[in-house]
Amino acid sequence: MEQSTCFGDKEMLHDALCAQKEETANYNLFANECVHKDLRDTYMNILNEEHDLQYQVFNIMHERGLYPTPAAEQEKINQAIQKYSPQATMK
Repeated sequence: MEQSTCFGDKEMLHDALCAQKEETANYNLFANECVHKDLRDTYMNILNEEHDLQYQVFNIMHERGLYPTPAAEQEKINQAIQKYSPQATMK
């Protein structure tokens, strides 16, 4: 018996999100290690476009309930604000 593998929306979107995460990591590395300003600027423009695509895929997944993001607890938010506020970093 032959088995057919069909990808649904969840699998395709997950694959697209993973690919975009890898693309942004690669372009970030390329831009960080680029000596020539014009080429670096090009990489930065592409990186920004890739982040936009990643954000679009993430939002589609989130809206469809395929990438749930639980709300942060207020206490943890307050701790992060305190930890990373300019006054805390000067200590």
